[in-house]
Amino acid sequence: MTEPAPEQPQQSPPLTDSTAHLLARITDQLGAQLSLVSRNGTRRSMHRTRHPDRPAADGGTSAPALVAVAHGSRDPQALRTVLTLLDRVRDLRPGLDVRLGHIELNAPLLPDTLDSLCGAEAVLVPLLLGRGHHVKRDLPAATAAAPGVRTRIAAPLGPHPLLAEALYGRLVEAGWDVADHGGRHAAVVLAAAGSRDPDSAQDTRRTARLLAERLGVPVVPAYASAATPTVPAALRALAARGRHRTFVASYFTAPGRFASTCADAVPHRAAAPLGAHPAMARLVLHRYDQARTASGGVRPLRPVVTLSSSPGARQAAV
Repeated sequence: MTEPAPEQPQQSPPLTDSTAHLLARITDQLGAQLSLVSRNGTRRSMHRTRHPDRPAADGGTSAPALVAVAHGSRDPQALRTVLTLLDRVRDLRPGLDVRLGHIELNAPLLPDTLDSLCGAEAVLVPLLLGRGHHVKRDLPAATAAAPGVRTRIAAPLGPHPLLAEALYGRLVEAGWDVADHGGRHAAVVLAAAGSRDPDSAQDTRRTARLLAERLGVPVVPAYASAATPTVPAALRALAARGRHRTFVASYFTAPGRFASTCADAVPHRAAAPLGAHPAMARLVLHRYDQARTASGGVRPLRPVVTLSSSPGARQAAV
């Protein structure tokens, strides 16, 4: 009689691309939820602002507030993601007054945030990835409507090598293999929102080139709206060139309708939005510091004249 063969230790099956992507999303969601819980176990306000608890290091004067300007979204994950990102920014720069203002759809809206800073100085950092209507029109209009605040407007986040680093990190989470570097069958579609502004398209193309240098494979920009090609069209074009192992890099600051639509084109190889990636927090502070140290460009404080409830009475606040 032969002895039974010894049992072999069972090994866990390797993670598939879809499993790795799911775990990455769960991790991000868990981090966003935990960010809403304070150290004593109570729930933080969704629209909190954290004021400086110590003076800045430059001679005791307070640094300008950093006002992060997000677009806004009906997706509840978008707000949670932005709040987590701003917590990372605060961790990198303790004592800095970091606030949030939205262009639309979510509170606090940017005008309300600026109103809360009356008499102070602020640097607006757009959590936007290129030049477009919001950066060129909406933000200057918002600062012009808040004459009681001295403001500077920083450059949008993109293009910048730190964005390419964040995009690379999200692709790795989605299953990108470093062995694909230089491969003849791999490629990436950089999925962006899209804009009719040619400067916005130029900025997206520059980010695509930075990411291509990082990955060593072709990176093709594609858009969810207002521009071509679409993500499905870009995927078909790459497949026609023999690039069948194609990933979608989500060139969005936070989850939302456009990000979901683009990811649906190739659900098993679509990266998560940039979100609260550590490189994003560093980039927000980099843009803040750039704007703060730039010569000129600050919009000076002007007296604000408001009408009181008494007829004919006026009150000036500086």
